[in-house]
Amino acid sequence: PAVKGEAVVSTQSTGEITCARKIKKFFTGDLNAPVVSYPPFPGTEINYLRAQIARISAGTHICPIDYRKFEDGDEDDSMAEGRDECVLNPEYEPLSIEELVDPELRNWVHHVLHILPQGRCKWVNPAVKGEAEDFEDEEEEEEEEGLDEIQEEEGPPLLNPISQDANVDGFPAWSACRSSDLVPQYSIAFLRSNAWPGAYAYGIDKKVENVYIGWGQKYSSENYSPVPPPPVMQEYFADLETTEIPDPTVEEEKALEAMQQEQLEREAEEAEMEDDEDDED
Repeated sequence: PAVKGEAVVSTQSTGEITCARKIKKFFTGDLNAPVVSYPPFPGTEINYLRAQIARISAGTHICPIDYRKFEDGDEDDSMAEGRDECVLNPEYEPLSIEELVDPELRNWVHHVLHILPQGRCKWVNPAVKGEAEDFEDEEEEEEEEGLDEIQEEEGPPLLNPISQDANVDGFPAWSACRSSDLVPQYSIAFLRSNAWPGAYAYGIDKKVENVYIGWGQKYSSENYSPVPPPPVMQEYFADLETTEIPDPTVEEEKALEAMQQEQLEREAEEAEMEDDEDDED
């Protein structure tokens, strides 16, 4: 269902994106509706919507090669890794329709960064702390050094050809074709994403756009199965302090009371004998 009225979609967090990758929920149209799922989604439908928009945009925003370029001073495309911005190329020479619908998909590139498994486009080391924080002893420094050894996540660089996208069940990630074969002189080139059904890109001359009309779900050939819950925790370690002792019987209670009474009488007699000895002295 469509969302009624205007709505301001908030920014997303890494937790929302990582959780959205593990669930499948259709939208109700109520941005304040809870997202009932497992794992529990950290937010309402407006947060889930924002997470899906980020995932779709990162995976399906494409443009013809040379339509965008790195900013001035970054002319060497071989150093594309580490860059996170590109701008429109005013000197772009439009490609022909035949080149745009080339089944090899070599003439289209991604112009939005890929989202890493961490849920970010740019990797952040979770072990790194602020410069103002000091460690109190050497043990903490050693622990911090161990955390710094976390392997950095890497994704495809910006302006990476879509021909290098992972296949979808043995098929290319994109399908390219003309809008019409009957009047090819008036047709435009468009590409359909096979990973995100409903995502399209079209181009003709210097006009290039990306659109999405879908259910907000990524393609999957297998039936969806929720993430299994964590394994049941083991029982607490049993010892004398935690093991329950069976209740004594009536006979055992009476025997204990008799033994305690005898002990009290014996202690009283010993105390009297000590007092008599003191009096004689």
